[in-house]
Amino acid sequence: MAGHFELVDASDGGYRVRMLDGSGSLMAISVTFPTKRAAVAGIEMAREIAGTGLIRDCTSKGAGLVIRDKARPLSSLKDGPVSRGRKVSKTPRTTVG
Repeated sequence: MAGHFELVDASDGGYRVRMLDGSGSLMAISVTFPTKRAAVAGIEMAREIAGTGLIRDCTSKGAGLVIRDKARPLSSLKDGPVSRGRKVSKTPRTTVG
């Protein structure tokens, strides 16, 4: 089952959006939105970013590198690399963004 979004009341007034994975585990929580309409617009923006946004490594050793590899669902990561008919590189491909 795919994950979903939930609109919830924010403790300081307004609304927040929670993103949950398919098993119901919390993946992210939004900033506070003043209205439900604004919260729904925030979900639409999150969908757009999630579908097309780059992954930028801003960790202490990442130096802002953009990760270009296609991500796989976490459930498939424990099974090891899947080649899908091509050689799987052991070194991650990154470019400076």
